[in-house]
Amino acid sequence: MQSQDVYFIEGVRTPFGKAGEKGVYWNTRADDMIVKAMIGLLDRFPDLPKEAIDEVAIAATTQQGDQGLTIGRTSAILAGLPQSVPGYAIDRMCAGAMTAVTTTASAIGIGAYDIALAGGVEHMGRHPMGFNADPNPRFLSEKLVDADALNMGCTAEKIHDRFPHLTKERADAFAVGSQQKAHKAYVDGNIQQDLIPISAGGPEGWKLVTQDELLRPESTVEGMKDLKTPFRPHGKVTAGNASPLTDGATISLMAGAEAVKK
Repeated sequence: MQSQDVYFIEGVRTPFGKAGEKGVYWNTRADDMIVKAMIGLLDRFPDLPKEAIDEVAIAATTQQGDQGLTIGRTSAILAGLPQSVPGYAIDRMCAGAMTAVTTTASAIGIGAYDIALAGGVEHMGRHPMGFNADPNPRFLSEKLVDADALNMGCTAEKIHDRFPHLTKERADAFAVGSQQKAHKAYVDGNIQQDLIPISAGGPEGWKLVTQDELLRPESTVEGMKDLKTPFRPHGKVTAGNASPLTDGATISLMAGAEAVKK
């Protein structure tokens, strides 16, 4: 093997949907989301021989049900890749998809692979983070971790404790600014090229999902100030300034220098 430069060719994603029964993906399987994203990405590169793909790495945090069963392998088959193309699943909680990218990119860099697909999927509507998890009692009985470490919302409150200058007001203002920036990016057409439209069915019939469902450009700091703080009485983390519960998938194509030349 010989080291080589690694090129991030392109990355795409499905529009993100609100988790839960009212979300657009409630009746859509997690593996179908990543498969449709994968097909959409490969359609942009019709001259790429599918058998030339050396690896498919897909992350999911709650690896059960329709996002279990070694989803990197199953999604590759469902996306029409030859059975000679291997795949695996990876879990690093919120950093899973990024770890899939860095792991396969590293393998390309040392010459083990030439071309790889890497990304992630999460159907938090069907598989809430930590669902059916059974933490070993030693974590708490031996005080290996604080109980709050097993809940991300409580952890967020502890971050506010550690950095008191990050006030709730600052968090609310940052959240409002983020919503406004996302809305402007859509208006300016800077996000659409990264999206793979996906058909989703529900009680009201089928629809083509082309835009993130969680945009709230009408949000204001005033409107957020009285939202409930579910993780601590009189806390700082609310549904307005926290990351939303989201369903969606993302996938990227990477290649080494020799493959790019070909």
